Amino acid sequence: MSEHEGRVFVITGGETGIGRAAVLHLASKGATMVLGGVLAEEGAATVQAVRDAGGKAEFHKTDVRSTEQVDALIDGAVRTHGRIDGLICSAAIFDGFASGIDTTDALWDQIMGVNARGTFLACRAALRHMVPAGYGRIVNVASIGGLVGMADGASYTASKHAVVGLTKHLGCFYAKEGVTVNALCPGAIETNVRANSARLLGADAPPMGGVGASQEWVKTAIPMQRKGQPDEMTGLISFLLGDGSSYVTGQCFTADGGWTAK
Repeated sequence: MSEHEGRVFVITGGETGIGRAAVLHLASKGATMVLGGVLAEEGAATVQAVRDAGGKAEFHKTDVRSTEQVDALIDGAVRTHGRIDGLICSAAIFDGFASGIDTTDALWDQIMGVNARGTFLACRAALRHMVPAGYGRIVNVASIGGLVGMADGASYTASKHAVVGLTKHLGCFYAKEGVTVNALCPGAIETNVRANSARLLGADAPPMGGVGASQEWVKTAIPMQRKGQPDEMTGLISFLLGDGSSYVTGQCFTADGGWTAK
């Protein structure tokens, strides 16, 4: 039997990309997946894919910038399923590698709102249940943009550095409570993040460029000479949600094909 059998995991941004891959993987291991996000059509499709495979999942439309909606997502999961064993914060939008000068007030607020505030709100809501229970696993999907200065644009880089800092603080502060908090820092991953971000940002969206947009750049910068696949992130997420990571907290795990090892 899988160690995730019967566990309840909440995930923000589980509709597409790395989040969707995590949902499908964890559901296949017997976990009940509670998804929160704004892409309702993609969320419904992900839930259906889980159910078609015999798993358990549900989707709730949730703007992670809203305290009320995030609290409702996580409190509702606990009311319905009796507990929350783990949280994955995967909701994020990209800034198209906009420079400091080119970053507008509106773009900054949008990126920071989803990526930094959204992660904080979900962690806080989950901790309110995990700390009294004496157990919990939180995995924040950050980025190598939270570790280095030139992987992404100004607002995205700042937001992911905030996620890394929050992860370290929460991991240390709640270690004695039986709760671990860690981060996954992916490199260039093959997802629809640019198209989804442009769609969500609307009029605030900059041109969706960036270091991962060029195949020639990928071959030059990444030792593996390719982008990663969302499925290649699920093993680390699963490990950090499991009992084998019980002595691991406040850490950031890079999965970038060797990009930052150069």
